[in-house]
Amino acid sequence: MTKPLLVIAAGGTGGHMFPAQALAETMLARGWRVRLSTDDRGARYSGNFPEDVERSVVNAGTFQRSGIVSKLKAPFQIAIGVVTAILRMRAERPACVVGFGGYPALPAMAAATVLKVPRLIHEQNGVLGRVNELFASRVDAIACGTWPTALPGTVDGIHTGNPIRTAVLERAASPYTPPGDWPLDVLVIGGSQGASILSRVVPEALGALPDALRNRLTVAHQARPADHDAVVNAYQDFGIAATVEPFFEDVPERMAQAQLVISRSGASSVADISAIGRPSVLIPLAIAKRNEQEANARGLVEAGGAIMLKEREFTPESLSATVAAILSEPDLASQMAEAALSQGHPDAADRLGDLVERIASGSLGN
Repeated sequence: MTKPLLVIAAGGTGGHMFPAQALAETMLARGWRVRLSTDDRGARYSGNFPEDVERSVVNAGTFQRSGIVSKLKAPFQIAIGVVTAILRMRAERPACVVGFGGYPALPAMAAATVLKVPRLIHEQNGVLGRVNELFASRVDAIACGTWPTALPGTVDGIHTGNPIRTAVLERAASPYTPPGDWPLDVLVIGGSQGASILSRVVPEALGALPDALRNRLTVAHQARPADHDAVVNAYQDFGIAATVEPFFEDVPERMAQAQLVISRSGASSVADISAIGRPSVLIPLAIAKRNEQEANARGLVEAGGAIMLKEREFTPESLSATVAAILSEPDLASQMAEAALSQGHPDAADRLGDLVERIASGSLGN
């Protein structure tokens, strides 16, 4: 019997690709074939997808790039990508297409709409992204990673949670070591946008901690290449042991051993923090036009698992006081870890996989 084919349309950032990877892992385990449809930008994030996932690279222009020439070229690039995707789906019709957002997802989602292939979108954030908003009324279902998700008035969402990768699942609910008179690990992750503010503020904030705390810190800080040397030098000046890299391949392992996470509140980061269960300080991206990162953080903050500092209040002084309050109070840190864990959805990939199979079989309404 021929295995059913699932086309996953995603790309642009790790925030789109990480949950897409988790669904790919789940559906392969269920006996499906999986094909990733993305563009050259999305393909750069696909290195950790299982080898059995087929790659289909299509043109997908974006209107978000600066420059009039890029904006003028975008419609033609998108059109070429849509035609290419239609031809590929006609040659081999998928059982289902799942879009995770980002402009690289647009060609496959448009092709699935034209060909009336069973389809759904998964929105990671608390607010629909542009591409997902475009298809919200044209799909069989909208799966929501953050709940509640702001949706158009005519459509409903299904709360699945944000799928997390196998590497995170393997460390889900890892025992938490509260801060005490021993070495303390702090993980700093900034996502693909706006991380420079973390590089400016975090080293100075940690450097201002009381000696008894600062001298026990070990920091893993994810920083842009342009910020790398300044961040390294800042930690050295403050006598703080730090590893600074543009990207950590072992974020789940580092998060599991951390006493505290300082992070942007991207949907995937929030999902990982919740699944593993760690206290966090979340700094929503202020330039996010739909304020989705603040929506992402809200559940963790209201549960008591995180403290949110908006960019306008994110200073070395405020962050240092917040970090000191958490790392000086083992009971508070432990309570935050438990509260974070209560917001996790380690079964999100299975729930989304169930939805895929119901849509593919036509039994969604049954």
